[in-house]
Amino acid sequence: MHPTGLVPGRRVVEYYSASTKREAKSYLSRLKATAATEDATWNHKAAATISNKPGDDTSLDASSPCGVNLGSFYHAPRAVHDTPVFRQEKIPVSREQITSGQINLALIKLCTPQELDTETIDGVAKTLSQLVRLGMACCVVVDPGWTGENSAAMRSMASEQATRLANAVDAQPDSKSFCLDSILTISGQEPGLMTVTSRQRLLRPLRDGHVVVVAPIAYSDENPRAIPVSADEAVLTLTKEFAGLALDSHHPDDDPAATAEKVQALQREVSVDRVILLHPSGGIPAFRGPQESHVFINMEQEFEDIERELIAAQDMFVKSTQASPIRKNESASEISTSPHSPHPASHILHGHVENLRLSQQTLALLPSASSGIITSPYEVAKSARPREPTSNPSAVGTRRQRNPLIHNLLTDKPLLSSSLPLGRRRTLSRSDAISAPSSHSTFVKRGMPLTILPNPYTQMWTAHGQPRLKLDDPSIDLPRLVHLIEDSFDRKLDVQDYLARVNNRLAGLIIAGEYEGGAILTWEAPTGVIDDGSAASAARMVPYLDKFAVLKRSQGAGGVADVVFNAMVRTCFPNGVCWRSRKDNPVNKWYFERSIGTWKLSDSNWTMFWTTPGLVDNPQRFSDYEDVCRNIQPSWADHKSVVD
Repeated sequence: MHPTGLVPGRRVVEYYSASTKREAKSYLSRLKATAATEDATWNHKAAATISNKPGDDTSLDASSPCGVNLGSFYHAPRAVHDTPVFRQEKIPVSREQITSGQINLALIKLCTPQELDTETIDGVAKTLSQLVRLGMACCVVVDPGWTGENSAAMRSMASEQATRLANAVDAQPDSKSFCLDSILTISGQEPGLMTVTSRQRLLRPLRDGHVVVVAPIAYSDENPRAIPVSADEAVLTLTKEFAGLALDSHHPDDDPAATAEKVQALQREVSVDRVILLHPSGGIPAFRGPQESHVFINMEQEFEDIERELIAAQDMFVKSTQASPIRKNESASEISTSPHSPHPASHILHGHVENLRLSQQTLALLPSASSGIITSPYEVAKSARPREPTSNPSAVGTRRQRNPLIHNLLTDKPLLSSSLPLGRRRTLSRSDAISAPSSHSTFVKRGMPLTILPNPYTQMWTAHGQPRLKLDDPSIDLPRLVHLIEDSFDRKLDVQDYLARVNNRLAGLIIAGEYEGGAILTWEAPTGVIDDGSAASAARMVPYLDKFAVLKRSQGAGGVADVVFNAMVRTCFPNGVCWRSRKDNPVNKWYFERSIGTWKLSDSNWTMFWTTPGLVDNPQRFSDYEDVCRNIQPSWADHKSVVD
């Protein structure tokens, strides 16, 4: 009985390139269908440009000045074809078909544009133009780095940089911008309360296909004076407005149903699908574990831990500069995806903390389907550049870098899977013991909570653990767990037989969200070893992944499989775990990428996988792993097992 709840006989897994093609074509076809019912000129242009006829290349011509760079989605090499994901037969749809006339919006913050050269600004502007052509309206808040001072110089810089970005957008073919520097109001009666002066002033240019550029300048409602404000506060204010949550206060006697209908009507006008933070330092770095950066952050589960991690690193850098004054002005470009930042390390880390907090605060106001991405404007601009022609047609070239924003729009996924081992990611070396790891783009979702039983932070998962947790424990919703397994495997479980088999050997349970995904892990005794609780028998116990299940509707989307797998290998069994799968199971490619080693068991239809370092150098341990993977008995209600 293989541990993954994916039916081997069905096309439940598609390779990364094929999956991405399908997601991209699905997105573009929905865009075309939507554009056909809308009167907005810019959507009609997108529909006219995009073709879904058999044999046509759905990507726009990247060689055209206004073409959309879809990277290698439609011309991927074999290495990309072999990158699998969990996938059901039908592409999961995260929400209902978008309402005709609804604006699908990316709310973007561009940090310190005054430090970006013209080429980078132009590259960002080109990407914004491409997003609009692909049906994603863009509202950009420029952030010159407000220090809290109400100075004419700060107001001037904010307006100047907003105009600079707007001009760069206007320079793109068939693109247009709309600058707003008087859209925000600060209340004199309620200090700190910022609101949007006119919702329609925001929505009209967005509907007309303009890239709206907002300067972080607000006007006091008591006297007509312009005040520079925090760009983060401006982004939060705009998020509330777009999400329909900025309604004026109502009398307690107001009809709740009428208020709810008003909010729903506002939400039908616009959907904030993406919150994008373009920061010179790029994505969020990681200081714990083997990974160098956070590829994907599940806010419900990880926000507080990552925030503490970044603050601790920031404090460490501050102390190190105090101890070594010569380093106070040293550049911390090793923390950034780009060497362009001249700021000290503590400043860079503070920026990461602020980006993490802003992402969490905005996504908390939006539907769960919304997502965010934190990346570098240099990364975006670099991938937006046209391919340089080569004088030698036979020369071997480098595959064009995918634009993280275009990729995320089409797939709602990060460029890399977060559960890939460090060795299978592109890594950059560290310069010294306290330098921060290089950070890539970080994909963020409000996500789902993760429940791990027993809690590994208070009770380590060891073979000595007594008494062991049981699946019929009151803390576990057994009916929902059974439904998860049966839905994922598409088979009925013999519940009593399964409980009898695993209850006395259960290591622990991992549950994602409301039983959307999970893993059941056990301690298995090899043949001839008696589990008597002694140190000798405990040393022979094999950590085994008995069930790995994801609801069909959550397979291939939302990162559920990655969240569960990461918890298993990083938190619960950091020293290694093994599992088995049928040799012809299409999900094996997903396993191959995440395991340290594999072994096809002779005279059987099983392949053994493990994440245990140095297993092949320990013959006894390897033999125990193989014995367990050969002899586990299935517990299905149909009493059918794999034909070995």
